[in-house]
Amino acid sequence: MHVKTVGPKRYRAVYGRYLEDFEVGAVYEHSPGRTITETDNIHFSLLTMNQHPMHCDAEFSGKSQFGKPLVNSTLTLAVVVGLSVNDISGKAIANLGWKEINLTAPVFAGDTLYAESEVLDVRESRSDNTRGIVTVRTRGSKQDGTEVVSFVRSALVPKRGYGVGD
Repeated sequence: MHVKTVGPKRYRAVYGRYLEDFEVGAVYEHSPGRTITETDNIHFSLLTMNQHPMHCDAEFSGKSQFGKPLVNSTLTLAVVVGLSVNDISGKAIANLGWKEINLTAPVFAGDTLYAESEVLDVRESRSDNTRGIVTVRTRGSKQDGTEVVSFVRSALVPKRGYGVGD
């Protein structure tokens, strides 16, 4: 979390970044990580109507090559996106899209996910000079360093002085 000085010996946590704060090539290591529980997996799978037995049937998944339930891959994606919000889209007006989503290793209950994002592109909006588009590649890994997901995401971000609450 970033900090803004608001007075002598007084600081305020700042959520998100403005367009001017991004630089191509910068890498943000998102913190903290998030440990995924069996309850997270079951609730997310049922909430999203994904009742595949690999996610919610220990007997079925126990006979698979993994020997236990897999964490729903869209939960993995959602958590890794969430880990990146404070640094990448905390001030965003809108997410514009995700692409090149790659799921590269399984995640199981008990794994802790970590994420980092590299800024690929920053440009001013062609239709409104008070905002711009930031594009990042985010990588999620688990506690042993194994990459489990990567994707490219773009967000519409205001310039300083044009965000909500500015």
